[in-house]
Amino acid sequence: MQKNNLCLIKELRNRTGIGIIECKKALFYTKNNLEQAIDYLRSAGVIKAEKKNINSTLEGLILIYQKNNNIAILELNCETDFVSKNIDFINFGKKILDRIVCKNITDISDINIFFEKHRVDLISKFNENINIRRIKLVQKKCSSYYLHRFRIGVIVSFDNMNSSINKEIMKNISMHIAASKPKYIDASNIPQEVIQREYNIQLELTKKLNKNKLQEENIIKGKMNKFINEITLLNQIFIMNTKKTVKEILKENNLKVLSFIRFELGEKI
Repeated sequence: MQKNNLCLIKELRNRTGIGIIECKKALFYTKNNLEQAIDYLRSAGVIKAEKKNINSTLEGLILIYQKNNNIAILELNCETDFVSKNIDFINFGKKILDRIVCKNITDISDINIFFEKHRVDLISKFNENINIRRIKLVQKKCSSYYLHRFRIGVIVSFDNMNSSINKEIMKNISMHIAASKPKYIDASNIPQEVIQREYNIQLELTKKLNKNKLQEENIIKGKMNKFINEITLLNQIFIMNTKKTVKEILKENNLKVLSFIRFELGEKI
């Protein structure tokens, strides 16, 4: 078996928790297309959803820094937990963030060029690779952020509809996003291809139930509503008050979420 196939099987197992035989079968039917293989396994009813676990071997830090109305977030990667806790590695991250907020930098290539010598020096010192993976800068007065154990970072921008700003609620919304992992603000932000992909999976699963057409439609509608509610911030149940949705909490406090950024260490690598 070719090395590339072995790597695909390993990644598919990591993302689904399914055995080698089923993974081989899914990759065979989808001509080694990883995303289609996941859909194939879900459509076949073998898995309910892709696992969202993060690669535990990837180390580093998520860091956030605020100065005036600027808030910057950074993912800085290394190979070992030992290096991620080293003061020189941490200070390197802080220097990057300081430059981002002071110079209003949004392009990571500018950061990579400016800090390349420093990065190479640290690689030589620690004898392992160091990567400035991603940055974001938010320039909004009415914003909040939350950093969880240097592994998850969130910045949320609000439209404040009131003269007073409820900083505690804003912070709680940031914490909710860190814990609940919404992908979009509301249903209108979900790309059509994401909706269609999930619909196709649910359609295949529902066909196996041998229901009539009306029953099938109702089942699919219920599953699609559940899917949308789970991935949209406004429709999620608020973790700090499970009797209300995030949308209801925001309305009560005259707040509107304009955008949010969520970084989790090692995601999508």
